[in-house]
Amino acid sequence: MKHSRHCVRLLAALASVVVATFSLVACQQSQTPTPAPATAESKAVGTEKVFVEFRGPWAFAPDPKDANSVLAIAPKVKGHLDLYVQASNQSMLTTGVYDLTLPGHTGLAAATANPDIAQATIDTASLQHAIDSKSARYVIRLPKPEEYMIAGRSKSRVGTPYPPLASSEKDYAIAVALRYNVASLNGFLLGGTPDNGSFNPLLLQVEQPNIRFAIEPAGADNPMDKCDTHSRESFHELTTLLNLKLFVDFPDYNDACHKSDLQNVHPAKAEVDSMRPVEQASVSLAGFDLAAAFSEFLAAPAASMRRYEAMLLFHAPGSDCKAPDLILTVTP
Repeated sequence: MKHSRHCVRLLAALASVVVATFSLVACQQSQTPTPAPATAESKAVGTEKVFVEFRGPWAFAPDPKDANSVLAIAPKVKGHLDLYVQASNQSMLTTGVYDLTLPGHTGLAAATANPDIAQATIDTASLQHAIDSKSARYVIRLPKPEEYMIAGRSKSRVGTPYPPLASSEKDYAIAVALRYNVASLNGFLLGGTPDNGSFNPLLLQVEQPNIRFAIEPAGADNPMDKCDTHSRESFHELTTLLNLKLFVDFPDYNDACHKSDLQNVHPAKAEVDSMRPVEQASVSLAGFDLAAAFSEFLAAPAASMRRYEAMLLFHAPGSDCKAPDLILTVTP
């Protein structure tokens, strides 16, 4: 009898467990399932940020042939190396018109530019003339960016009178990065038409989210040039290409710098005063032709080489371009 009662209790317990299990399953099935965490592969389109940086004397303008594009324009400047583009790979570019295609570009175009990027107004005819000036300019066509960001600054004065007023002094942008949202870091293609020869389309390897277009000076800083001659000439080349009446000056300039400035429409007539500061330093230090000095340097004994090394160093152009970049507004 006791054995029978024990079996009955065991069966009842098992039945309770079965009922509880079915109830739990039914409850779980009635609840909304929690979604699995998103994996790295399921990121939304347009979440990669890429910065296309421009260094050198550049101006940015709307593309007159495509409302969704902008143009970066730079002069072919004396004393500079050719333009180069750099990602993980790189290539030198001769003067011409090039197009940078971005993969899956998304986002809203920038409505306004940073006020520390110098602004200027250009008429349609002058802009088109600059675009068409073969062998005198580089043009890069890109989609409109989400933002124009400052990648380098230098204190200067920019304005229409010469010399520009002290009230215009600011830490202006001397390097600008265009920010984009893209779907991937794969598929950046640079194509285009150089003014001479041909160009094979270049697939840029963007392993870090940065692409650089740079025009570098051809040599090192000249320690005898106290007037930033290189920077003034670069800005002058840019404004001449764009047919702009716009000038740059620096806070510590003096009258001697203004007399030798290519931007000055009324330079001093005296021969010595009209010479560039770099050339004056070369004459006073060398006393003879630099080409002859270089030939003598190659044949000189070791004991006298240091003097010629210093001479050649002083004659080298600057390496830090302080010319402000420009954002252009186009008028009819």
